[in-house]
Amino acid sequence: MRASNVTLRRRLFMALIIGTVIFTALIIRLAYVQLWIGQELADKADDSWRREIYYMPKRGEIQDRNGVALTYSITTPTIVAIPVQVKDPQSTAQKLAEVLEGNVDDIYKQITKKASQNYIRPSGRKITLEKGEEVRKLNLPGIVVAEDNKRYYPFGTLAAHILGFAGIDKGLTGIEAKYNEQLTGLRGSIAYMTDAAGRTLEGTTETYTPPKDGLNVKLTIDSHLQSVMERELDQAMEQYQAQNVVAIMMDPNNGEILAMGSRPTYDPAKYQEYPAETYNRNLPIWKTYEPGSTFKIITLAAALEEKKVDLKNEQFYDPGAIEVGGARLRCWKRGGHGSETMLQVVQNSCNPGFVVMGQRLGKEKLFDYIYNFGFGKKTGIDLAGEENGILFKPSQVGPVELATTAFGQGVSVTPIQQITAVSAAINGGKLFKPFLAKSFSNPDTGEVVDVVEPQLVRNVISENTSQQVREALESVVAKGTGRNAFIDGYRVGGKTGTAQKVINGRYSPDEHIVSFIGFAPADNPKVIVYAAVDDPQGIQFGGLIAAPLVKNIMADALRYMKVEPDKNQLDKDYRYGETPVVEVPDLVGASVDDILEDLNMNFKLAKSGNGKYVISQAPKAGTRVDQGSTIRIFLSNVEPPQQ
Repeated sequence: MRASNVTLRRRLFMALIIGTVIFTALIIRLAYVQLWIGQELADKADDSWRREIYYMPKRGEIQDRNGVALTYSITTPTIVAIPVQVKDPQSTAQKLAEVLEGNVDDIYKQITKKASQNYIRPSGRKITLEKGEEVRKLNLPGIVVAEDNKRYYPFGTLAAHILGFAGIDKGLTGIEAKYNEQLTGLRGSIAYMTDAAGRTLEGTTETYTPPKDGLNVKLTIDSHLQSVMERELDQAMEQYQAQNVVAIMMDPNNGEILAMGSRPTYDPAKYQEYPAETYNRNLPIWKTYEPGSTFKIITLAAALEEKKVDLKNEQFYDPGAIEVGGARLRCWKRGGHGSETMLQVVQNSCNPGFVVMGQRLGKEKLFDYIYNFGFGKKTGIDLAGEENGILFKPSQVGPVELATTAFGQGVSVTPIQQITAVSAAINGGKLFKPFLAKSFSNPDTGEVVDVVEPQLVRNVISENTSQQVREALESVVAKGTGRNAFIDGYRVGGKTGTAQKVINGRYSPDEHIVSFIGFAPADNPKVIVYAAVDDPQGIQFGGLIAAPLVKNIMADALRYMKVEPDKNQLDKDYRYGETPVVEVPDLVGASVDDILEDLNMNFKLAKSGNGKYVISQAPKAGTRVDQGSTIRIFLSNVEPPQQ
């Protein structure tokens, strides 16, 4: 049957419509590909051909507060294989193994493994410059000497737990891990084009993108003060054969950590050679234990702030123990201290006296102050691994728990909590967040790109109360249990601590943690130091072991910080067996006869030369020395001119 003209026209029209739609769709699709996703497809095609050999950025330095580099990176070669370009795998593996001192079979597997590129691990990563040059001279097809970086710790174990260490690609512990992003930088590369088989395309060029080095991190610590502290930690470990020793030095006025360390320690460059618990546990922020009598500072501050105690005018009688809730809580001194002022309660670290302070405050008030001083939660120091410590829950606190908490038993704290809280007690009442990173800077220009400001958490007590705390703690060092921390010429405050260790849920009669926290100058603190010795062998008292440790650290720190001596310090009460410190008199110009007649038994004399008159002396007049020290006098018959 023959189609009519009308039908043909309809069919042609439909074909035209369909063709127009298809053509229009094709035009739209082409326009979409060209205008909208053309670049994306081109990039994907480019990526399928592009290969990159990465050049690692130099990791930023970690510096002390004075710019001394405590760890830094140097450029080191790393060997990369492009398997498809390797011509003779067996020969190549053999030659690389000879230079890199690696296993031939392992290297062979890596250079023949199906991948665009492979690092030769481990013998080809971060190798010496000499070995890198030897590999270059071999001119092996498919083997590239790329740039990498190796981390160096020039001071060995110094500040090991602060710095931490870095692995091949990132920081793993300490500051290295905490500020890994800032320290790492951005990697660079050499890009080249290949075909599907990985062969370099003819007529293409390589593109080099330089790496961007990581930022330098400047810390609050001082490497000299850190070395002083670690010297004393080593001495304490050797002398007392302790399980561990920790110490922290802080600027009490802003939370800056000036030094922090512990023993045992490790070398970050060789961390694999040490037990994991040694490098993973940063004891000053991780270790928790009952603080003992150093915690009494918090009870004292709270009682003074709430006006529950009058240190100078109030008397207290200590019979040696106090009955609380059916429990007999003893003083550390057998038989007690007898009649004493409340100031002497502090000086003598009298447990019954502090129990009374806690009772006057009551459960709610005492624990409010404990929380406000930062106990029971992390301080927020910029290091991983900090612990919270443990406090009684309010529902658990009865009369006995209130009493024991008041003198530092039954609670668990960290060293960093201790020093942070006591800093607030003596600095005018301001609780600061402790911190280690001070600033970040561009390694090329030195431009500071970020500064970390001190962070005030809260005000805990008033300036007036803080002054009373300082004065009371200064008297502890001059006249009380802290006399072994006395530094002649400087006003020092502090508090001892001796706490029984809890082992398997029971207090051990033989193992203690002894501690001391000290600060100076007592009237205007510039530095505060906390130290704790875990299970020292021999006599276990904070005043005998930890106080001298803090004294040695603080004495060096005060001289280094150029803090001027102050003759207004409290006179020290000397006990039997202690050697008093006396001032050397001015002997220049005096006759020998007068000296022998007037000089008391405080000194011994050693003469040099012949004559009647003293023309010089050593030590100089005004020097403070131990009673019984020798003064050398230099004699002449010519009387020196009057000064």
